[in-house]
Amino acid sequence: MIAAKRDIRKLQAEQLKTWLTDNGEQGFRAKQVEEWLWKKSARSFSEMTNLSVKTRNLLEEHYAIYAVETASTQKSNDGTVKSAFRLADGNLVEGVLIPASNRMTACVSSQVGCSLSCKFCATGYMERMRNLDPAEIYDQVVEISRQAEANFQAPLSNIVYMGMGEPLLNYANVMKSIDLVTSPNGLGMSPKRITVSTAGIAKMIKKLADDEVRFRLALSLHAANDEKRSRIMPINETNTLENLAEALCYFHEKTGNRITLEYIIFDKFNDTIADARELLEFTRKVPARVNIIEYNPIKEADFLNAKEDRISAFANYLETRGVVVNVRRSRGKDIDAACGQLANKS
Repeated sequence: MIAAKRDIRKLQAEQLKTWLTDNGEQGFRAKQVEEWLWKKSARSFSEMTNLSVKTRNLLEEHYAIYAVETASTQKSNDGTVKSAFRLADGNLVEGVLIPASNRMTACVSSQVGCSLSCKFCATGYMERMRNLDPAEIYDQVVEISRQAEANFQAPLSNIVYMGMGEPLLNYANVMKSIDLVTSPNGLGMSPKRITVSTAGIAKMIKKLADDEVRFRLALSLHAANDEKRSRIMPINETNTLENLAEALCYFHEKTGNRITLEYIIFDKFNDTIADARELLEFTRKVPARVNIIEYNPIKEADFLNAKEDRISAFANYLETRGVVVNVRRSRGKDIDAACGQLANKS
């Protein structure tokens, strides 16, 4: 059996330079190859036209570019585009392009499946197969960016790490992917246009702070008392609201970056004024804005979206007490592309 070629995108820049010079090439070729890989998103060595045929053949002989492929796409009635991305090992992850009048947002995955078992989330009912590597996350951004240009003639403006998986359980690879996306030698996107969403791992939130990240952070909160939150999010048993509040305050103090509390509002579970009062108390501990999110039912769970009058009353209670609130309407739910619905039905 022929061994698979090494993935060139897993080489560090210095490793690539050393390999090229050891094989009779000039060291500056490494920078040209890196530019093709990350700035121009090349999918084959034949695209690297400022390299000689000899150099391209040498690279082809020893290395491969294991690019993510778009296995299928679905387009919602509201314009949302969901893609199943096939990885080199055959696994699938899903990513979503969310168009709006003033922005084009890519929602990307960080793991194949998920280990956190949140009760309302389709991905949480999947087995976690593995972490994505930085190039696999980067490729999702590139493919969704191309979709934005092709479908809407508009550039990608925002990225949210809110797809399949828990980003902070794939910390090093997620951080490296953000470096690739934001670097002038990569896609050159502003880190302020990137939001990483976590189910709440306090020690890793503190690590983000210590690493002085420049992107924004969102916490999937969904209930502001421990008993309720633990019922729908088992991670809360080891990362209580008190621990999370402390970690989020530390993050804000160290970085000054914006924090968003994501709050999916369920019918007759967390939609009362008493629930809103508990959320208000949490926002008085943590400087954050609140996104109230419509729930998108899944077959594995019995939750329903809250009634419209309850959502309005809930949002009004917070707004009249000084909390910045945004009610986020579902996008792409007719193709299972909305929040909590990504599960590789294909």
